[in-house]
Amino acid sequence: MKTRDMTYIALFTAIMAALGFIPPLFLAFTPVPITLQTLGVMLAGGILGSRLGALSQIVFLFLVAAGLPLLSGGRGGLAVFTSPSAGYLLGYAFAAFGIGYMIERFRSVSFWKVLLTNILFGILLIYLFGIPVQAFFMNVDVIHTAKLSLVYLPGDLLKAVMAAFLVGRLRKAIVNRSTYHQSSS
Repeated sequence: MKTRDMTYIALFTAIMAALGFIPPLFLAFTPVPITLQTLGVMLAGGILGSRLGALSQIVFLFLVAAGLPLLSGGRGGLAVFTSPSAGYLLGYAFAAFGIGYMIERFRSVSFWKVLLTNILFGILLIYLFGIPVQAFFMNVDVIHTAKLSLVYLPGDLLKAVMAAFLVGRLRKAIVNRSTYHQSSS
């Protein structure tokens, strides 16, 4: 693996950690908090691509498992992987991979393509992992948990829009930068 790739993985692991400093919003009827860290997942996949985006999330989750309080609200340690949030957390790497995989297949990256990808992989895929695990740990029906999870949807859609905008801008900047460096060589 190239040094540049390791640097990008570390950078997006640090972005996830920085987003963890923003306090979570806990709701009375669900133990899973609302956080900004899913924004980081969408950015990692959209900017780094499938392999590096997923690796950045895996490194992040290993650091959390090792006990570093990097999740929103200062949570960390193995206990978070035996909580109602566990499925959502495990979905991070799969979501980053899925987002990156789809964006790598686009001939041109547009806001709408990235937004749709963020919705399908950055929201729905994470919910696909998170809802059944949350239902299991809360000892409630999956359908009931899915209904509870609708409260996350407006914020997640807003994060998907923000990530789509940022991914478009940052990918253009990266392409322009590499074009500049190639022409000046």
